[in-house]
Amino acid sequence: MSQFDPRVAAAFIAEAHRTRSPYQNLPPEIAPPTIADAYAAQEALCELWTAIYGPVRGLKIATTTKVMQQLMGIDHPCGGMIYERRIHQSPARLRREDFVNLMVEFELAVRVGTDLPKQNQPYTAADVRAAVAEVMPAFELIEDRHADYKNTKATTLIADNAWNGGVVLGPAVRAPGDMELNGIRGSLTVNGEPRGEGRTDGPMDALAWVANLAADRGRPLQAGMIVITGSVLPTIPIAPGETFVFTLEGIGSVELSV
Repeated sequence: MSQFDPRVAAAFIAEAHRTRSPYQNLPPEIAPPTIADAYAAQEALCELWTAIYGPVRGLKIATTTKVMQQLMGIDHPCGGMIYERRIHQSPARLRREDFVNLMVEFELAVRVGTDLPKQNQPYTAADVRAAVAEVMPAFELIEDRHADYKNTKATTLIADNAWNGGVVLGPAVRAPGDMELNGIRGSLTVNGEPRGEGRTDGPMDALAWVANLAADRGRPLQAGMIVITGSVLPTIPIAPGETFVFTLEGIGSVELSV
């Protein structure tokens, strides 16, 4: 069996995106055999994509629910990168044709105000809460390229940057230490009509997980970076002519149209 080469896996994924090909798991002969290898492939993809999308300015967490983890055959979340040119400000109008299959998630985003370097002990939720400078409502743009979620392998998902296609950020507000970030009510309207609501659930646990993953990977979170902390509502598509407005109570709203 040939040795795994993350650059080969990354080149396959980059070409699939360039040609707008439907998602497929990486072929066995080039697929990462381990989760660590999958992140190595994601790093190799980053080397290719920074020339197109700019430097990494944020990170994401994916597969936070037990249902999604069971589908992927894992027992932990996954992480991905957010590139500078894929960060949009609200109100954003995007072209549906720029995506193979655009899906949307509804998130609390945080901007860290201090560096979070590698340390002897893993970061806790309390540690990272002290580093949060600002919070904002956000849409995550999911580019799943019509993936069959039931047959998606976690290693390919990770190598494919956890399907992040960018974010739309609402106005930021300061987040003093006594501001409660868990249990914030989030609501969605589509063309002005209520479509659903939920609440933030453990966003600082998510941020701690991302901070530890980033430090372990040798690209720790730095002051000014954005982290999206998991969707408050189920992932849904957005159709041409639709306008989504997602509101986090006490924080603000973010708007996206296609």
